[in-house]
Amino acid sequence: MENPKIQRAIISVSDKMGLPAFARGLADAGVEIYSTGGTRRLLEEEGVSVRDVAEYTGFPEMMDGRLKTLHPKIFGGILCRRDRSDDREALERQGIVPFELVVVNLYPFEATIAREGISDAEAIEQIDIGGPSLVRAAAKNHAFTTIVTQAAQYAEVLEQVRGEGCTSLDLRRRLAGEAFARTAAYDQAIADYFVRGDEEFPRRLTLTFERHAELRYGENPHQKAAVYRDPSATGANVVTARQLHGKELSYNNLLDLDSALAIVRMFSRPAAAVIKHNNPCGAAIGATPAEAAKKALDGDPLSAFGSILAFNRPVDAETAEVLAAPGLFIEAIAAPEFSAEAIETLTTRPKWRQNVRLLAVGELAPPAAVRQCRPLEGGLLVQDGDVAPDGEDQWRVVTQKEPSPQEMDELRFAWAMVRHIKSNAIAVCQGQSLCGAGAGQMSRVDAVDIAIAKAGERAGGAVLASDAFFPFPDSIDKAAAARIAAVIQPGGSKNDDDVVAACNRHGIAMIFTGRRHFKH
Repeated sequence: MENPKIQRAIISVSDKMGLPAFARGLADAGVEIYSTGGTRRLLEEEGVSVRDVAEYTGFPEMMDGRLKTLHPKIFGGILCRRDRSDDREALERQGIVPFELVVVNLYPFEATIAREGISDAEAIEQIDIGGPSLVRAAAKNHAFTTIVTQAAQYAEVLEQVRGEGCTSLDLRRRLAGEAFARTAAYDQAIADYFVRGDEEFPRRLTLTFERHAELRYGENPHQKAAVYRDPSATGANVVTARQLHGKELSYNNLLDLDSALAIVRMFSRPAAAVIKHNNPCGAAIGATPAEAAKKALDGDPLSAFGSILAFNRPVDAETAEVLAAPGLFIEAIAAPEFSAEAIETLTTRPKWRQNVRLLAVGELAPPAAVRQCRPLEGGLLVQDGDVAPDGEDQWRVVTQKEPSPQEMDELRFAWAMVRHIKSNAIAVCQGQSLCGAGAGQMSRVDAVDIAIAKAGERAGGAVLASDAFFPFPDSIDKAAAARIAAVIQPGGSKNDDDVVAACNRHGIAMIFTGRRHFKH
């Protein structure tokens, strides 16, 4: 089948970025352009010859623009099958001209409802009716009609129109798939808006993401992988970050960078996190990013080799000096921004200078209450993210000894840290720094042993946090032997009385928070 020459286009877009140049290129290639409302006025101002849709249909725009393109003279021209004589004869009888190109993007419904204080009336007015209808009609008839739904497609379409006077069937089919994906996501956003007040978890869940990049491989070299972007996501994140330097990011890099950013987001003071295999091996807050970095790297220097780092403050020259110290090897660093001096140091001084990935993520907001999804064979688990701060008004000192004010500060830090360590999880902290982590153990006693061993002499006078209750007092005995000063844990074991008695026997202060923080 011969590709139809593109002679006419209908253009009606909400987002007009890049449109004037695209439309001018079409006009220069001999394409007659039909348009509506604001799109038509913009193109006329840009000197592009445009025919008004209302003039062509003989039917004026109505109801503040709610009714513009919904007309048989428009849809007949889009849906005509050029290989069917009866379709062509129908157009001729009704005085309808064919449209070989449709350029439409939709009212910004998702962006509108993301703004604070939007009323139902404002949201509903941003539900596009004519736009999706045009898109679906053109995509359905992609054998003869080219559908363009985003500015990123302009260049490729214009190149083919200029070169061949038409588009290829392969391109039209791909654009049709992208068009149907767009209308599906748009309709889902509208459906979610209407049900979100009625059901916390809707009966039908449709997740829509856009491919951001294909990755070299997944967790292991034999696994294929890609990273997708959530179009509704706002704020700083690893997917939309600007990579300033270094090799392509890997699947594991992205996982670790996301985990590192989740930790530093929690703190208002300068903070640094060091991640290895999706667990923190160091984290700290300090007076400056440089101090936080040094304390975090000192948490577990052996594990920090080949690690991922994140900061909640821009990386400056002083911080870069800490990171460029001899003996370190850093895979990637994420921060709101990097100073020019820091970039110079990190990309010229260390042995790993050519390979380190530097990600500028933008200003970090506090942790957001996003839904977490985990695929299962045959289904999907969905839950609220564990980001809500614990209310200290629910905390209880359950021992004879009360924590000192300094110990309370350390316990707060340790309790913030332990939720980011894989269960069973133990965090030993001192000086607002993670000194030892016991992560992912089947036995809580083993997790205690590992965390204390990692902390070494620093365990003396430190505090210990457990993500879930202690089922027996044996872990308290081990903490006492290491001279742990205070413990924080959820409580809730049937043996709580025995655990409290062990703390009293050893002179250890202990707090029950009433909330656990498993991370599987």
